[in-house]
Amino acid sequence: MTSLSKIVLTGICTFIILINPVAAADYPERPIKWVVPYPPAGTTDVLARIMAQPLTQLLGQSVIVENKPGGGNNIGTEFVIKSAPDGYTMLLVNPANGINASLYKNLNYNFIRDIAPVAGIVRTPNVMVIPPSLPIKTVAEFIAYCKANPGKVNMASSGSGTSVHLSGELFKSMTGCNMLHVPYKGAGPALVDLMAGQVQVLFDNLPSSAGHIKSGSLRALAVTSAARDPSLPNVPTIAETVPGYEATAWFGIGMPKGSPRAAIDRVNAEVNRILAEPKMREKLAELGGVPIPGTPEDFGKIIAAETQKWEKVVKASGASVD
Repeated sequence: MTSLSKIVLTGICTFIILINPVAAADYPERPIKWVVPYPPAGTTDVLARIMAQPLTQLLGQSVIVENKPGGGNNIGTEFVIKSAPDGYTMLLVNPANGINASLYKNLNYNFIRDIAPVAGIVRTPNVMVIPPSLPIKTVAEFIAYCKANPGKVNMASSGSGTSVHLSGELFKSMTGCNMLHVPYKGAGPALVDLMAGQVQVLFDNLPSSAGHIKSGSLRALAVTSAARDPSLPNVPTIAETVPGYEATAWFGIGMPKGSPRAAIDRVNAEVNRILAEPKMREKLAELGGVPIPGTPEDFGKIIAAETQKWEKVVKASGASVD
């Protein structure tokens, strides 16, 4: 290589470094938008707001939670995927991102291809909740009630394709319960109608129902995990009545594909630091959550595995959305 070529190459490399929108030393330089693809008051919103404050402190820039509900999680997800891959737009990744890949026939994106995994946050069970007005105390009693009232039990969900929806579909397929699915635009409005008795059951993500269970405004019949949850030690698992039943929800952060590695690594490091804090672990445990720290690649493996797992449930249930 000639001296002139070396000079030109050095100049090009220097120019690339200078125009790189994100460098490890200076990221972030402005506020970060964190899109939650559901309305306020649901688990995704609760988790984002719990994490946003410490992330803001550690990153030195505001992490602004923005709710973009609708389309069974797809509106907010597509917004992030089509945003500039500059490190300043994040998605609260949730189970629907894995489920919708097989549930929806005509998505405008491929989630695994189009999202850059950033960090895992937490894994939680769902919880089968009913209004206290129903004269039911156990899962067995609920199954008997369903079979005695075919087609008269309304099963709410936080939207078609959510883990809340598919947990209910799995329950239906394994028990023979005939329930009408009533999708809402998030857990918040579904919980309002459930407490009012307008719908009869919800397989909710535990964090958004935990407070209502403790206050007595909802009755927890069972959790959907394979083992009882420490935050609700007296609440059995569905599997204790329906052997083999198991479903959990998982949450994390993604950015548009092509986002700078420096931004991904910085956010990942700070999320892992937050999840290691005893107070945060205690707060998540109160909501039934188990932290899932790790590398971006670790979270990518979770996304892939959950997508494959729920594809089987979608096919078995026959659920489909155009």
